[in-house]
Amino acid sequence: MTDQHDHDGEHDDAEHPHFMRRIRSFVLREGRMTPAQQRAFDEHWARFGIDYTATPQDYAARFGRNAPLVLEIGFGNGEALAWASENDLGRDFLGVEVHGPGVGRLMNALAARAATNVRLYKHDAVEVLENEIPPGTLAEARIWFPDPWHKKRHNKRRIIQPGFVALLASRMAPNGLLHLATDWQPYAEHMLEVMEAAPDWRNDIGPGQYAEKPAWRIETHFERRGLKLGHGVWDLLYRKV
Repeated sequence: MTDQHDHDGEHDDAEHPHFMRRIRSFVLREGRMTPAQQRAFDEHWARFGIDYTATPQDYAARFGRNAPLVLEIGFGNGEALAWASENDLGRDFLGVEVHGPGVGRLMNALAARAATNVRLYKHDAVEVLENEIPPGTLAEARIWFPDPWHKKRHNKRRIIQPGFVALLASRMAPNGLLHLATDWQPYAEHMLEVMEAAPDWRNDIGPGQYAEKPAWRIETHFERRGLKLGHGVWDLLYRKV
Protein backbone atom coordinates (compact mmCIF):
# COMPACT_ATOMS: atom_id res chain seq x y z
CA MET A 1 0.00 0.00 0.00
CA THR A 2 2.96 2.25 -0.52
CA ASP A 3 2.43 5.42 -2.51
CA GLN A 4 4.69 4.62 -5.45
CA HIS A 5 3.22 6.75 -8.24
CA ASP A 6 6.53 8.46 -9.00
CA HIS A 7 8.43 6.69 -11.72
CA ASP A 8 9.22 9.41 -14.22
CA GLY A 9 12.91 9.45 -13.36
CA GLU A 10 13.46 5.71 -13.57
CA HIS A 11 15.27 3.87 -16.31
CA ASP A 12 13.45 0.87 -17.72
CA ASP A 13 15.29 -2.16 -16.30
CA ALA A 14 13.48 -4.37 -18.80
CA GLU A 15 15.80 -2.91 -21.45
CA HIS A 16 18.71 -4.52 -19.55
CA PRO A 17 17.59 -8.13 -19.04
CA HIS A 18 21.05 -9.37 -18.04
CA PHE A 19 20.66 -7.37 -14.81
CA MET A 20 17.41 -9.12 -13.88
CA ARG A 21 16.42 -12.64 -12.97
CA ARG A 22 12.88 -11.71 -13.95
CA ILE A 23 10.65 -8.67 -14.26
CA ARG A 24 10.08 -7.10 -10.86
CA SER A 25 6.79 -5.55 -9.81
CA PHE A 26 8.55 -3.08 -7.52
CA VAL A 27 11.55 -0.78 -7.44
CA LEU A 28 13.56 -0.91 -4.25
CA ARG A 29 13.72 2.74 -3.20
CA GLU A 30 14.75 1.99 0.35
CA GLY A 31 14.92 5.51 1.72
CA ARG A 32 16.61 6.37 4.99
CA MET A 33 15.36 4.54 8.03
CA THR A 34 14.84 6.61 11.16
CA PRO A 35 16.69 5.53 14.31
CA ALA A 36 13.37 4.23 15.67
CA GLN A 37 12.78 2.13 12.54
CA GLN A 38 16.31 0.71 12.68
CA ARG A 39 15.84 -0.09 16.37
CA ALA A 40 12.68 -1.99 15.45
CA PHE A 41 14.77 -4.42 13.39
CA ASP A 42 17.31 -4.77 16.21
CA GLU A 43 14.70 -5.29 18.94
CA HIS A 44 11.58 -6.74 17.30
CA TRP A 45 12.56 -8.70 14.18
CA ALA A 46 13.08 -11.92 16.13
CA ARG A 47 9.51 -11.55 17.41
CA PHE A 48 7.64 -10.38 14.30
CA GLY A 49 9.94 -11.16 11.37
CA ILE A 50 10.30 -14.28 9.27
CA ASP A 51 13.65 -14.69 7.52
CA TYR A 52 13.19 -15.87 3.96
CA THR A 53 14.73 -19.33 3.55
CA ALA A 54 12.96 -20.59 0.37
CA THR A 55 11.46 -23.50 2.33
CA PRO A 56 7.75 -24.12 3.12
CA GLN A 57 6.68 -22.71 6.47
CA ASP A 58 4.46 -24.15 9.19
CA TYR A 59 2.52 -21.00 10.06
CA ALA A 60 0.41 -22.71 12.73
CA ALA A 61 3.67 -23.41 14.56
CA ARG A 62 4.79 -19.81 13.99
CA PHE A 63 1.60 -18.41 15.52
CA GLY A 64 1.09 -21.13 18.08
CA ARG A 65 -2.44 -21.88 16.92
CA ASN A 66 -4.56 -22.98 13.97
CA ALA A 67 -6.42 -19.92 12.67
CA PRO A 68 -7.38 -18.54 9.24
CA LEU A 69 -4.38 -16.84 7.66
CA VAL A 70 -4.65 -13.48 5.86
CA LEU A 71 -1.82 -12.31 3.58
CA GLU A 72 -1.25 -8.64 2.75
CA ILE A 73 1.20 -8.02 -0.08
CA GLY A 74 2.88 -4.60 -0.15
CA PHE A 75 1.60 -3.22 3.15
CA GLY A 76 3.51 0.07 2.84
CA ASN A 77 3.69 1.79 6.21
CA GLY A 78 1.53 -0.91 7.79
CA GLU A 79 -1.37 1.32 8.81
CA ALA A 80 -4.08 -0.98 7.44
CA LEU A 81 -2.38 -4.19 8.54
CA ALA A 82 -1.94 -2.90 12.09
CA TRP A 83 -5.62 -1.95 12.26
CA ALA A 84 -6.82 -5.23 10.75
CA SER A 85 -4.79 -7.40 13.09
CA GLU A 86 -6.01 -5.48 16.13
CA ASN A 87 -9.65 -5.64 15.07
CA ASP A 88 -9.73 -9.24 13.83
CA LEU A 89 -8.04 -11.18 16.62
CA GLY A 90 -9.50 -14.50 15.49
CA ARG A 91 -7.30 -14.55 12.40
CA ASP A 92 -3.55 -14.46 11.86
CA PHE A 93 -1.90 -11.98 9.49
CA LEU A 94 1.12 -12.34 7.27
CA GLY A 95 2.55 -9.15 5.76
CA VAL A 96 5.07 -8.92 2.91
CA GLU A 97 6.86 -5.66 2.08
CA VAL A 98 10.23 -4.93 0.47
CA HIS A 99 10.75 -1.42 1.90
CA GLY A 100 12.53 -1.41 5.24
CA PRO A 101 11.19 1.86 6.74
CA GLY A 102 7.59 0.64 6.49
CA VAL A 103 8.47 -2.72 8.01
CA GLY A 104 10.23 -0.99 10.90
CA ARG A 105 7.35 1.39 11.47
CA LEU A 106 4.85 -1.46 11.59
CA MET A 107 6.97 -3.53 13.98
CA ASN A 108 7.10 -0.60 16.39
CA ALA A 109 3.30 -0.29 16.25
CA LEU A 110 2.86 -4.03 16.81
CA ALA A 111 5.32 -4.05 19.70
CA ALA A 112 3.53 -1.14 21.37
CA ARG A 113 0.41 -3.28 21.78
CA ALA A 114 2.17 -6.64 22.14
CA ALA A 115 0.46 -8.07 19.05
CA THR A 116 0.61 -11.85 18.74
CA ASN A 117 -1.19 -12.46 15.42
CA VAL A 118 1.16 -10.80 12.89
CA ARG A 119 4.35 -12.01 11.20
CA LEU A 120 6.27 -10.10 8.52
CA TYR A 121 8.54 -10.74 5.58
CA LYS A 122 10.90 -8.13 4.16
CA HIS A 123 11.17 -9.86 0.81
CA ASP A 124 9.79 -10.23 -2.70
CA ALA A 125 6.18 -11.44 -2.45
CA VAL A 126 6.42 -13.67 -5.53
CA GLU A 127 9.30 -15.63 -4.03
CA VAL A 128 7.49 -15.90 -0.69
CA LEU A 129 4.43 -17.30 -2.47
CA GLU A 130 6.49 -19.65 -4.62
CA ASN A 131 8.70 -21.09 -1.91
CA GLU A 132 7.41 -20.38 1.62
CA ILE A 133 3.60 -20.51 1.56
CA PRO A 134 2.32 -24.08 1.09
CA PRO A 135 -0.61 -24.80 -1.24
CA GLY A 136 -4.06 -24.27 0.25
CA THR A 137 -2.78 -22.16 3.15
CA LEU A 138 -4.45 -18.73 2.79
CA ALA A 139 -7.99 -17.78 3.79
CA GLU A 140 -7.59 -14.32 2.25
CA ALA A 141 -5.08 -12.26 0.28
CA ARG A 142 -5.05 -8.47 0.08
CA ILE A 143 -3.22 -6.32 -2.46
CA TRP A 144 -4.19 -2.72 -1.84
CA PHE A 145 -2.86 0.17 -3.93
CA PRO A 146 -0.01 -1.67 -5.63
CA ASP A 147 2.34 0.28 -7.86
CA PRO A 148 0.23 1.09 -10.97
CA TRP A 149 3.19 1.32 -13.37
CA HIS A 150 1.22 3.87 -15.33
CA LYS A 151 3.64 4.27 -18.26
CA LYS A 152 2.67 1.92 -21.07
CA ARG A 153 6.16 0.47 -21.40
CA HIS A 154 6.03 -0.39 -17.68
CA ASN A 155 2.59 -2.04 -17.68
CA LYS A 156 4.20 -5.50 -17.79
CA ARG A 157 5.61 -4.83 -14.32
CA ARG A 158 2.17 -4.71 -12.71
CA ILE A 159 1.91 -7.45 -10.13
CA ILE A 160 -1.62 -8.42 -11.21
CA GLN A 161 -0.88 -10.64 -14.20
CA PRO A 162 -2.29 -14.04 -15.25
CA GLY A 163 0.71 -16.01 -14.00
CA PHE A 164 0.74 -14.27 -10.65
CA VAL A 165 -2.97 -14.68 -9.90
CA ALA A 166 -2.68 -18.38 -10.86
CA LEU A 167 0.18 -18.77 -8.37
CA LEU A 168 -1.83 -16.95 -5.72
CA ALA A 169 -4.86 -19.18 -6.36
CA SER A 170 -2.73 -22.26 -5.73
CA ARG A 171 -1.91 -20.96 -2.24
CA MET A 172 -5.56 -20.24 -1.30
CA ALA A 173 -7.86 -22.43 0.74
CA PRO A 174 -11.16 -23.41 -0.96
CA ASN A 175 -13.40 -20.36 -1.34
CA GLY A 176 -10.52 -18.11 -0.23
CA LEU A 177 -10.96 -14.39 -0.87
CA LEU A 178 -8.73 -12.11 -2.94
CA HIS A 179 -9.27 -8.39 -2.34
CA LEU A 180 -7.66 -5.93 -4.74
CA ALA A 181 -7.87 -2.13 -4.53
CA THR A 182 -6.39 0.69 -6.62
CA ASP A 183 -6.83 4.42 -7.12
CA TRP A 184 -5.61 4.26 -10.74
CA GLN A 185 -8.51 3.65 -13.12
CA PRO A 186 -6.47 2.11 -15.97
CA TYR A 187 -5.02 -0.36 -13.46
CA ALA A 188 -8.50 -1.10 -12.10
CA GLU A 189 -9.58 -1.95 -15.64
CA HIS A 190 -6.46 -4.09 -16.11
CA MET A 191 -7.16 -5.92 -12.82
CA LEU A 192 -10.75 -6.59 -13.86
CA GLU A 193 -9.65 -7.91 -17.27
CA VAL A 194 -7.03 -10.24 -15.77
CA MET A 195 -9.29 -11.52 -12.99
CA GLU A 196 -12.35 -12.08 -15.16
CA ALA A 197 -10.23 -14.25 -17.47
CA ALA A 198 -8.61 -16.21 -14.62
CA PRO A 199 -10.05 -19.74 -14.44
CA ASP A 200 -9.25 -20.16 -10.73
CA TRP A 201 -11.24 -17.11 -9.60
CA ARG A 202 -14.89 -16.07 -9.50
CA ASN A 203 -16.08 -12.47 -9.04
CA ASP A 204 -17.76 -12.38 -5.62
CA ILE A 205 -20.06 -9.49 -6.63
CA GLY A 206 -21.00 -10.64 -10.11
CA PRO A 207 -19.29 -11.00 -13.50
CA GLY A 208 -17.41 -7.85 -14.47
CA GLN A 209 -18.38 -5.96 -11.30
CA TYR A 210 -16.38 -3.79 -8.95
CA ALA A 211 -17.22 -3.95 -5.24
CA GLU A 212 -18.20 -1.28 -2.74
CA LYS A 213 -15.39 -0.59 -0.27
CA PRO A 214 -15.65 -3.33 2.39
CA ALA A 215 -15.66 -2.25 6.03
CA TRP A 216 -12.46 -4.16 6.72
CA ARG A 217 -10.42 -1.93 4.39
CA ILE A 218 -9.91 1.24 6.37
CA GLU A 219 -9.39 4.57 4.64
CA THR A 220 -5.70 5.31 5.08
CA HIS A 221 -3.86 8.61 5.04
CA PHE A 222 -2.65 7.78 1.52
CA GLU A 223 -6.19 7.13 0.32
CA ARG A 224 -7.64 10.26 1.94
CA ARG A 225 -5.00 12.33 0.21
CA GLY A 226 -5.93 10.79 -3.13
CA LEU A 227 -9.64 11.33 -2.59
CA LYS A 228 -9.00 15.01 -1.85
CA LEU A 229 -7.22 15.21 -5.21
CA GLY A 230 -10.28 13.75 -6.89
CA HIS A 231 -8.97 10.22 -7.39
CA GLY A 232 -11.46 7.39 -7.49
CA VAL A 233 -10.90 4.09 -5.70
CA TRP A 234 -11.85 0.68 -7.11
CA ASP A 235 -12.21 -2.52 -5.05
CA LEU A 236 -12.39 -6.01 -6.54
CA LEU A 237 -13.38 -9.17 -4.63
CA TYR A 238 -12.76 -12.64 -6.01
CA ARG A 239 -13.23 -16.14 -4.58
CA LYS A 240 -11.02 -19.11 -5.26
CA VAL A 241 -13.01 -21.53 -7.40
